[in-house]
Amino acid sequence: MSKPQKSLIALLAVLLLFFGFVVVRIGVAKPAAAVKVTKIPAGEYDPAVWGQYYPLQYASYKHTTDESPSPTGYGGSIKVQKSEMQPELTMLFKGMPFSKDYAEDRGHEHALEDLRESKRIGPASKGACITCKTPYVEQAYKEMGWGYANKPLTEMMGNAKQTIACANCHDPSTMNLRVINPAFIEAQARRGIDVTKASREDMRSFVCAQCHSEYYFEPGTTKVIFPWDKGVKPADMYAYYSDKPNGFAQDWQHPDSKAPMLKAQHSDYELFSTGTHGKAGVSCADCHMPYTRKDGQKYTSHWVTSPLKTLGDSCSPCHSQGTAWLQERVKNIQDQTFELQHMAGQNIVKAHEAISAASTQPGVDEAGLVRARELVRKAQWYWDLLAAENSMGFHNPSQALNTLGQANELAHQAIEAANAAAGIKMF
Repeated sequence: MSKPQKSLIALLAVLLLFFGFVVVRIGVAKPAAAVKVTKIPAGEYDPAVWGQYYPLQYASYKHTTDESPSPTGYGGSIKVQKSEMQPELTMLFKGMPFSKDYAEDRGHEHALEDLRESKRIGPASKGACITCKTPYVEQAYKEMGWGYANKPLTEMMGNAKQTIACANCHDPSTMNLRVINPAFIEAQARRGIDVTKASREDMRSFVCAQCHSEYYFEPGTTKVIFPWDKGVKPADMYAYYSDKPNGFAQDWQHPDSKAPMLKAQHSDYELFSTGTHGKAGVSCADCHMPYTRKDGQKYTSHWVTSPLKTLGDSCSPCHSQGTAWLQERVKNIQDQTFELQHMAGQNIVKAHEAISAASTQPGVDEAGLVRARELVRKAQWYWDLLAAENSMGFHNPSQALNTLGQANELAHQAIEAANAAAGIKMF
């Protein structure tokens, strides 16, 4: 027998051993059972009940109680005051509750607890505040319509036994994705979008957008409204607010500048939906709730958290550069965004101070002060769209820097307008 023939026989023997091992493994191993859809009773909001039938999802959901810093230093799930990194927040929100308590958000399972403990809540607080904190909002809206929003918050929290959980996003009968926030449903309808006909991929973002979006309370009713009638970009939403929709003119008046101010609320969806990932069809869940495997079973992780903590599952399916490169890329974007955000915030503080000082000058031009107040109002709201947003600019880096750049420029214009109104010449 020739040497080549011996080599061929040896190779065939190795292959037979290898494939024989694979066949044995396949025959012995138990296949992963398909997930059986179990009908949960309507109105069952306790995630532990759902977890009896969906243990992998429930086990990952329980990780939303975890408290840990962000790998890049921005955000995280530890309940620390944001003013520790941005001392200017105290002055920017002077005269309203965010100056007293503006802590980083913790995970979903802490949502109702954090609402109860917030120093921003008082005896006059309304039931609208439960809208994004509990699946009980579904029952409240069915029973009372928007009337629940104007009920005392203490009454609504007494009825809400469960924090954000499975029922916020899943139909209990079919497990199909759904949204239950009436404000989101109405806002999309005004844009011509019927959320009941949305694709599954769209729903993988809509379930997040129903709460991670900008909103305001309608005067008198405390109804929650999303300001999307003219679009979701900063200029679109500010133009909407400029029309004083439903009689809404301001969230509060700044006590120093006397400017009628707006408070932005976690505008994650607005920034994301106009960014590269959103435009490319990537959903929120693709990154924040990535597919993962355990014991051969593929499932969606319900540990809703920063993709920086799950880079392998969240980013690597599309990006091949490696997790170290990906994390460095995110940190560079966030560092640049924070630098400009911090700068803009400090300049807006100076604008409030300049307007306050100008208002005390004899013979001040009142029309000039009105203009300065409008400029600082717009500057702070543009700044706040990024300061209140949770990605530190990553959801849409170019728009983030553009918006903060405009906030910076508007703050300078407000200072110039205040000084001009007071007759102070700048050289």
